[in-house]
Amino acid sequence: MAEKRDYYEVLGVSKNASSDEIKKAYRTLAKKYHPDLNKEPGAEEKFKEINEAYEVLSDETKKAQYDRFGFAGANGGFGGAGSGFGGFDSSSFGGFEDIFSSFFGGGSSRRNSNMPRQGDDVEMRVDLDFEEAVFGCTKTIKVTVDEECSSCGGSGAQSSKDIHTCDQCHGTGRVTVVQNSILGRVQTQTTCPKCKGKGKIIDRECTTCHGKGRLRKTKDIEVKVPAGVDTGLSLRIEGKGEAGYNGGPNGDLYVTFKVKPHKVFKREDDNIYLDVPITFTQAALGDMIDVPTIYGDVELKIPAGVQSGTKLKLRGKGVSNVRSKAKGDQIVTVIVETPTNLTSEQKKIFESLGKLEAKKEKFSDKIKNLFK
Repeated sequence: MAEKRDYYEVLGVSKNASSDEIKKAYRTLAKKYHPDLNKEPGAEEKFKEINEAYEVLSDETKKAQYDRFGFAGANGGFGGAGSGFGGFDSSSFGGFEDIFSSFFGGGSSRRNSNMPRQGDDVEMRVDLDFEEAVFGCTKTIKVTVDEECSSCGGSGAQSSKDIHTCDQCHGTGRVTVVQNSILGRVQTQTTCPKCKGKGKIIDRECTTCHGKGRLRKTKDIEVKVPAGVDTGLSLRIEGKGEAGYNGGPNGDLYVTFKVKPHKVFKREDDNIYLDVPITFTQAALGDMIDVPTIYGDVELKIPAGVQSGTKLKLRGKGVSNVRSKAKGDQIVTVIVETPTNLTSEQKKIFESLGKLEAKKEKFSDKIKNLFK
């Protein structure tokens, strides 16, 4: 059985994190690993782990008990009978929409359905060329979202006079149902059948949106890509998501980048890597050569006697860090090439060099001396 991870580590928050920070971290991770969206192996187990951590850390009492006793408290070892919280059954939730309506408004919530609510967030992937990611750029992307109907202002009615509070649920969107059972009278809450959970009745619907109060539109969004972004990094654009409900604010747009590889350069974090071939002569005698960088050619000194595979550093010729703006380095790996198809003159030179080397200690003798 895999070792249980610390709940704070699971959500990626500190022990001093606020409830809002915990909820935000959970929301991001749950979206990423929900089985309805992520079909990768292990995603479901990860999702269950995230839910378990949130179930504890979102409850002040359980969080305090966990902070004091750790997993012993989580397993019910402290605090009396019934105080344990050693597991979270994600099977009690349905699909992707169910879990978020439960935690972030909607679902079985008893709040007034006419209260302002923030719109849903939207996620998009944007492909970038290597140079666009390194130097930054401006991209125009098309986003399809629900927007507030301009004809009715989001009310769904032709005029304010056409809107009335539902007389069955009194504007809450939910009604209480009382049933007799062998255990006695049981009260449950359900969606109001008359207004279908809206809390209001519309006499004449808006002819533009047909009572929805929202219209599906595709619009162009200008995204300013900062220099130094890399694959997997997300950019939040506030208020460019789905329209809010009942006058609530719009959701946000999250743009996740995917950077195409370069034909020559390889990137790791903020460093750039490049293999540079040199000749035997350059390796033996040393040389000054021009090396391509993302900023243009730069002179690099090849020290005499350099060996193939040696790494030389060009400071500050890497990628700017998105947050600190400090530049990484370019790491040049020297590759000494063996000459082929020698001319007769080149063969004579190498033969002469071979005779000179023969006068020195033989390579086989060097190996033998290593074992003495």
